[in-house]
Amino acid sequence: MVETTGSKQKRQGFQPGQSGNPAGRPKGSRHAALLALDAIGQEAAADVLRKVVEDAKGGDLRASEILLRRLWPERKGRPIALDLPPLEKAADVVAGLAVVAAAMASGDLTPDEASAVAGVLEGQRRAIETNDLEARLAALEAAAVKS
Repeated sequence: MVETTGSKQKRQGFQPGQSGNPAGRPKGSRHAALLALDAIGQEAAADVLRKVVEDAKGGDLRASEILLRRLWPERKGRPIALDLPPLEKAADVVAGLAVVAAAMASGDLTPDEASAVAGVLEGQRRAIETNDLEARLAALEAAAVKS
């Protein structure tokens, strides 16, 4: 018979969920080395910014691009004008999707833009179907109450 030490070991004094070091590092505190690196970075940041501005004024296009991207971030999308049919029935969404596909095929929309518009149309289809199902259910319940 092989003897194990499991039965001989005693449970330590800490209960489940209790910290082994309750007086340990406070939440949110940071290591001294990281604090020192942050201080160096903050001191250097002003100098770096001054140099980039100076280079941009001197005609450095890369420095200008860095500044402009920080001052005026790129837009995440653009307004899209599509001649969509009225979307009153779920079947109308098919015609709407055909318009989106044609716009993408002609290059008026990027595939990402077409996908985003198709997602909106899909949401519209689900809303129409939910509304239709709710009306049908209400009609069935009303008929069941009358009989």
